[in-house]
Amino acid sequence: MTPHPDKAILDDLFPYIKRYQDLAVQHGINDIFQDNGGKILQVLPVTGLTVIPGREGNDAKDSDGNEFELKSVNIALTKSFSTHHHIDPRIIEKYRQVNWIFAVYRGINLLSIHKLTPPALEYFYTQWEEKWHSKGGKDINNPKIPLKYVMEHGELLYSSETDAV
Repeated sequence: MTPHPDKAILDDLFPYIKRYQDLAVQHGINDIFQDNGGKILQVLPVTGLTVIPGREGNDAKDSDGNEFELKSVNIALTKSFSTHHHIDPRIIEKYRQVNWIFAVYRGINLLSIHKLTPPALEYFYTQWEEKWHSKGGKDINNPKIPLKYVMEHGELLYSSETDAV
């Protein structure tokens, strides 16, 4: 096989990608290319949050031990945030206990970060509970939270000066 001419560009860039991964590991992110690892790494220094290890439970915590759910959206692809693939009353109750951080991207450019409290998200929790019960206890697959709702009801924590949502 003959390598593509872009291999030389990748070879030049890769030491910097490795440095980014090294920084990610220092923040508890094992792979910048999985589970939004690279984007989470951008959010952590801005918010002062730290990753909670493991795949179960909430995503991050602050210096006081308060836990947070982290979500991101690439507005070049969609205008709503994904939640969880198996929403049920147990997950909803877990969500009611924590604030959420919503990071808005265009591609890989961080545009803004918003915080929503449990009362601000109760509208969705109530809807999801009602749907779960009306469907006979069937888990809800990944209900969405619209970007517009987040921007209208959230506290703006960060905004890029060069990009607009």
